[in-house]
Amino acid sequence: MLDIQTFDARRGGNVLYKAFTHPLTAEAMAGLAAELRAAGTLAVFDPEGIASALYALHPDMPVPVAYYVQDVAALDGALAGVTARPVTELGQCRAATLLIAGFDTRRVEGRVRGLCAAGVRVVSLDGTRLPAAMLTARAYLDRLNFATNHAFFRDEAGRHTRLTSANYWAGYGARAVRLWLRLFGADGAVLATWEEELPAGAGGFSIDSREVRGRFGLDAFTGQLFLHAIGVAGHDVVKYALDVYGDDGAGCDVGLSVTHDANAWPSDRYAGLPAPGADERVMLWVQNSHAAAIPAGAITLDRMGAEQPVALAREVAPFASLAVDVRALLPEVAWPAQLELRTGRHVVRPRYEIFKRGHSRIAHVNVERADLRPDPGIRTLHNLLGRGYILPFPVLPPEEFRTIVQPNPMAEWQDSLPLRLDVFGENGRLTAQRFLGNLARAHAVALDLAELGAEAGHAELVYDFRDGGEADGWMHGLFRYEHRASGHAADTSFGAHIFNTAMTYKDEPQSYSGPPPGLTTRLFLKLGIGVRRSFAVLIYPASADWHAFSATELQLLDGTGEVVAREALRVACSGSVLVRPHEVFGEAALRQAGERGYVLVRDATCRLFGYHGLDDGQGGFSLDHMFGF
Repeated sequence: MLDIQTFDARRGGNVLYKAFTHPLTAEAMAGLAAELRAAGTLAVFDPEGIASALYALHPDMPVPVAYYVQDVAALDGALAGVTARPVTELGQCRAATLLIAGFDTRRVEGRVRGLCAAGVRVVSLDGTRLPAAMLTARAYLDRLNFATNHAFFRDEAGRHTRLTSANYWAGYGARAVRLWLRLFGADGAVLATWEEELPAGAGGFSIDSREVRGRFGLDAFTGQLFLHAIGVAGHDVVKYALDVYGDDGAGCDVGLSVTHDANAWPSDRYAGLPAPGADERVMLWVQNSHAAAIPAGAITLDRMGAEQPVALAREVAPFASLAVDVRALLPEVAWPAQLELRTGRHVVRPRYEIFKRGHSRIAHVNVERADLRPDPGIRTLHNLLGRGYILPFPVLPPEEFRTIVQPNPMAEWQDSLPLRLDVFGENGRLTAQRFLGNLARAHAVALDLAELGAEAGHAELVYDFRDGGEADGWMHGLFRYEHRASGHAADTSFGAHIFNTAMTYKDEPQSYSGPPPGLTTRLFLKLGIGVRRSFAVLIYPASADWHAFSATELQLLDGTGEVVAREALRVACSGSVLVRPHEVFGEAALRQAGERGYVLVRDATCRLFGYHGLDDGQGGFSLDHMFGF
């Protein structure tokens, strides 16, 4: 496993990780490593304890002859097999070069030079910094300097990808936001590097693989797109929707699906990967997020709960993408079993692609938490928090679609999932319940809601301790939708929250704009692609009693961020509504908004949760959860 710190739920993301893994930093680090090797022997001074991450992510750095620290707690550590020594012994260093592992080190360099023996050259990592024109904030390791992310990106054999989002940073005061983009091919080679300016206001934007391929004269490719937003304010996460679609008129057999932002922080384990059905082929996309190769054997797959991981006996080159046939590694494991992926922190949230009877769809797995433990307080939540943690998902019209739910263990400790399913009609009326039991980690439950006679609306997974069990709040599920006539399908997944209560528990409910009851909604809904129409299922989940109806406004914005039209919408508490922009606003307004326009779902009275997708009118559709900003 890579010795790196990436994301902590309490402190957020580790900016240093993003700084070390930026593609331009990787190039500069390679140059620094060559320079240090040519200069002779090397010693490393590690004032902030970051050298282990530096060497993990850039293994070409030369092995030092001495390693110095100033934190006494670090004296039992080592770097590349070299035992740590106190900085007070720097005067004994006879290396040709002393590397200070850090950025913005001018003051530190001045002090260290006085401790070093004569003739020792002192350098730092400042020579590997991004160019000044790519920085947003003055301090180099400010989180706004590294608003970055990755996206699966493909254009081949009639299949295309389109990344869609909005300049939401303008709402925080940003004035001139631009994207620095780098496209990597399947082998990790750089195919293209370019910049794009975003609208001055909160306008929408898109990056289409067909346009990129034509602009740079590229052959067919499947790889990953690295995005760096520059000049941002208020938000250091690059959020997007990524549509996978075929040529116009090709029909659903080419594939139509959607997945959301990659989550820029790698994890050791991921869950929510479905095992293939008898007539399915499941391909796991392993996309290396770093400039260091993934060693053979570092990626493993296991049936969830089996603890018998099978290794991928193949190296993955820096920034390369590799499709792995799940059945080749685990030939005996089949749906509704689920799989656990261990990546050693080499990749950000991976995607998987399912092929079935000529159809295909792509979706993502989720981060499996290593830091969580059972929370006894969830079992005895105050009644003012009602049903507490709930996980809402749509029930699509049953005459057209099958809706299937599968709970997913999403933390390493989870060996019990005490769950119940509550089903609601669009009007918010509870129509059915099913106790799923205290499920084991290795369970293979996948419930078709037709068994409960569920009507169009939504359902919610909730904790139910009648048969015992423990909980941590990190409840997740995979939701599968199958079009009855065409056979096309979509997978989506998400986690639980406490929704729409005035009282709070720890960091829930989320999405407050201020103290309770400051719940609000700001969701992004893209428009269509060619003949494909966009739609959304907006759900008003409530852990306890809240306002009887939402006070929702749908705002249609154009590519510059100007509002073209507004429509009011009321959603019943614990209810839901299916929204189709072309029906709400009409064709003329959508033409005025343009292909880079979008719908902003706003509500100042409650937090809505939504799922969005595309419908090609031939049975092809996509569905994944919406994002907000």
